[in-house]
Amino acid sequence: MTKTVEYIKEWQQALQNEIIYLKKYGSNKYRVTNGRLLSNDGTFTYYFDTAFSLKIPVGSSITFVWGGIKQGGRVLSSEGKGMIVQLEQSLGDLIPEAYIYHDPWELLEQLIERLGDITKSKQKRIRVNRLMNPSMPAKHPEEKIKSNVHELVLRSKYNPVTFVWGPPGTGKTYTLARVAANKYFQEKTVLILSHSNQAVDVLISEISDFIKKKDRFREGDVLRYGYNTGVAAESEVALTTNQLLQKQEHNLVEDKDSLIEERKNLKQDLAKSFSKRDSNQLLELEKKIARILEKIRQKEIEFVKDALVVGSTLAKSASDPAIYGREFDVVILDEASMAYVPQTAFAATLGKRVIICGDFKQLPPIASSRDSLVTKWLKEDVFHRAGVVDWVESGKLHPHLFLLKEQRRMHPDISAFTNQYIYHSLVGDHESVIKSRNHIVDQCPFSGRASILLDTSYMGAFCINEKSSHSRSNIWQALISLQLIHESYLGGARSIGYVTPYRAQANLMDLLLHDLYEKEVLSADIISATVHRFQGSERDVMIFDTVDSDPQERAGMLLTGKDSERLINVAITRTKGKFIHVCNHSFIRKHVYNRKTLRQLVEHQEKHSQSVRTKDIGTWIKNQLPRLKWIHALKLEQVFKDIEFARSSIVLSLPETHVLSEEWRHVLGNRNLSVNLTIVSGKSWPELKPDNWQEEGLTFPFIIIDQQILWLGLPLERGKGIQPPYIAARLDSQKVCENLLAQYFTAEI
Repeated sequence: MTKTVEYIKEWQQALQNEIIYLKKYGSNKYRVTNGRLLSNDGTFTYYFDTAFSLKIPVGSSITFVWGGIKQGGRVLSSEGKGMIVQLEQSLGDLIPEAYIYHDPWELLEQLIERLGDITKSKQKRIRVNRLMNPSMPAKHPEEKIKSNVHELVLRSKYNPVTFVWGPPGTGKTYTLARVAANKYFQEKTVLILSHSNQAVDVLISEISDFIKKKDRFREGDVLRYGYNTGVAAESEVALTTNQLLQKQEHNLVEDKDSLIEERKNLKQDLAKSFSKRDSNQLLELEKKIARILEKIRQKEIEFVKDALVVGSTLAKSASDPAIYGREFDVVILDEASMAYVPQTAFAATLGKRVIICGDFKQLPPIASSRDSLVTKWLKEDVFHRAGVVDWVESGKLHPHLFLLKEQRRMHPDISAFTNQYIYHSLVGDHESVIKSRNHIVDQCPFSGRASILLDTSYMGAFCINEKSSHSRSNIWQALISLQLIHESYLGGARSIGYVTPYRAQANLMDLLLHDLYEKEVLSADIISATVHRFQGSERDVMIFDTVDSDPQERAGMLLTGKDSERLINVAITRTKGKFIHVCNHSFIRKHVYNRKTLRQLVEHQEKHSQSVRTKDIGTWIKNQLPRLKWIHALKLEQVFKDIEFARSSIVLSLPETHVLSEEWRHVLGNRNLSVNLTIVSGKSWPELKPDNWQEEGLTFPFIIIDQQILWLGLPLERGKGIQPPYIAARLDSQKVCENLLAQYFTAEI
């Protein structure tokens, strides 16, 4: 058995190796826009929009760059397409565009320090050992169990460590919140932890609501500590340190606000005319503000000390002595399957009892280095490293593993696959879930069907590796998926998710949505993201685009590698009522082994008659988008008309093996003389008299007219592997045309 000190040495080395890797490859650079000043209460808080969802740990240090101005700051929130940061100095009320550089190793260094503290405490070392080697007998009285909540209460009372396996939709938040409330009623102290603000907010809100319903809530007993993403605004009672300060120390808050306003005015005066007197006054004012901020900090520490239930992030718990310097009766760690093992171990040292909750069938923690210790301790969760998963794989539940085994999220036609193939038939459906999801199932497209395999086989070879990132994209499946979003929206859905393994494809869909579907996105909950960014979310309708298809010679590692089961599980289980799987069945059957989860999913959907074939495309496309038209590819009138009326340019991509008909040669040869024709192909086409020829071909042809109109699926691509019906797509989007040309062609076109 490994000694605790040896564990800690390996963890510290793993964290240090990750830090070295991150420092070597530099800071991450993010563009932020539409900055608005939120507050200037000693520090300056700004809200920024981001192009994509960023997951920067709360509390991380940043470097903020705006034009020639460069200053430090700290991340308060980074969830969704928005970020809140604190800056050292004010930069005005509005900041149109800036860049943030993130140094992610600071939080890892703090964790290394906390692990060093553990080695000095025998009690903490014992807690770590119990976590990593949970071989002690289970002592809770099984005969007294009355419910899930009661069982977890008993387990956490009699056992030092309890692992909770919470598959999607099984009532994890409900159960944890009521266990925490039960401890509260017994005057026990509880620490709620998670890696994300959102998870902490949800749990604290659920706990406080339940306590209020029991009419046993006392202000200050339940505290959300640190920056939060919404619990304060939604709560009728004081749950945060700011709210408590406003109620209990109102004069102190007023004094702070007054001094800060005075400083603001003084700085404005200094900007107009400098004087030694004003400068000295400012220095004195800064001292007063520092003193009052220290008083506020001491009050916040008192709030944490007096609270019975405290909720915070793992990052803040490792950086703030108000938390790590205190001992709790029970620690509840949510989403533990996404936390580094050293983080989980540190959390376990903060309480006499610990509840570790997560789902080891969902995505693991993320680390960058390929170092062996990093792989061992930072890329796998505690359920695996403590041996709990070994029991499950042998067909048994570990004595200290509590399984929540009844899901209420997904329609049974969707959960049937995950219940059987992912959760070993240990999880079932609550009797209410069919009735509660039928209204979603009955909506179009595919009314009356909950799980659909939309097969894109034999439609062309559209899967490309993006040059800059090497991530895969498939423009045909992206357009198909956009049409599905449109049909779902018109069918009544207002909660729609598009998820894909590949960042390039998620970005492409983001581009399509913002260019063609902005109004609908603003009026409904429609989001495009990678599977990694979707974990923890749910939607009524989910579209899962696997992207992979011809001409790729193998399926991507994201879909077939070590963690592919987890990725596919997350993609499926975000769904409430309608799961649409956009997938090239023939490609998967040819390139993915039988025992891989993706192949099992496709075969399962096929077996249960959930497939919609390529030939059926005309039956479900009922509502054309204004700027995306689906046309029978043999009807050439519209494309020839577009070529005839071209104003400046035509870009024609032709695979080497294709042959143009006389009709196409005639139309292209008789184009307007002022129109520049560029041929992109592995061979020259002198008969077309192109103005430019770029020797770089794709496996599928397309036409881009005036960098505005994109045609895909035309009969000129009726080559190998293409089967009827021949469908063409006409997309009116300058942004997509520019993106396609910029991503895949080296020369200026």
